[in-house]
Amino acid sequence: MSKFTTYYRNSKLELAKVIFPTKPQVKQAFIAVFLVVTFISIFLALVDLIMSSTLSVILG
Repeated sequence: MSKFTTYYRNSKLELAKVIFPTKPQVKQAFIAVFLVVTFISIFLALVDLIMSSTLSVILG
């Protein structure tokens, strides 16, 4: 049981050291990730369209 209490105490101490992001930081990170994913998706869709069009012209 002492191992558990030591683990719990150490976990609580480590959790106190964690710096959690603020609400504006989370919002900013969400927007950045959303924009990057959107642009990459559009880029890959365009590449797929160009490649499929090229392949269909080649194969007739």
